[in-house]
Amino acid sequence: MTRAPVVSVELLLDTETEAAVRAEWDALSAAGLSSLAPHTAASNRPHITLLVRTELAPFDAAAITAGASFGVHLGAPLLFGAGDRRVLARSILPSRELLALHHAVHQAAGPGEDAPHTAPGSWTPHVTLARRVRTSDLEQALDVVRGDITGTARSLRRWDAATRTVTPLGDFR
Repeated sequence: MTRAPVVSVELLLDTETEAAVRAEWDALSAAGLSSLAPHTAASNRPHITLLVRTELAPFDAAAITAGASFGVHLGAPLLFGAGDRRVLARSILPSRELLALHHAVHQAAGPGEDAPHTAPGSWTPHVTLARRVRTSDLEQALDVVRGDITGTARSLRRWDAATRTVTPLGDFR
């Protein structure tokens, strides 16, 4: 089964929060577990995906990023998927600002076929730590991912998987 390339709009975090997530990636990898650490492309940054579609026309994000940066709270680990391998992520506690940003991005992007996990009403905000974690390794992985992380939303970017390009959409004030 081949998946169509997607385009996503992603929320990037402040430098310290990004470093804290990367430290978890590294700790998972050092423990011999699945992790995003080995994926060293410049586009591989900790982020919160706000929108995913197979097609996304360019849109003006200036009004969205004209607002102030806001706090983001990375909470308990969560799992996505089924079977003996899962996606391990950190939950993001929804705030008024984060929910308003999600809504604003979808409004600016206009109608389209959203991936279910990013569609309004079905969105599960998260930061991915690892893909394809064996369920038999979960106890060990959860020993690595401890405590909450508090950070700041800093900017938006667009990721185009077909062209492997990142386009900055703006920084918050």
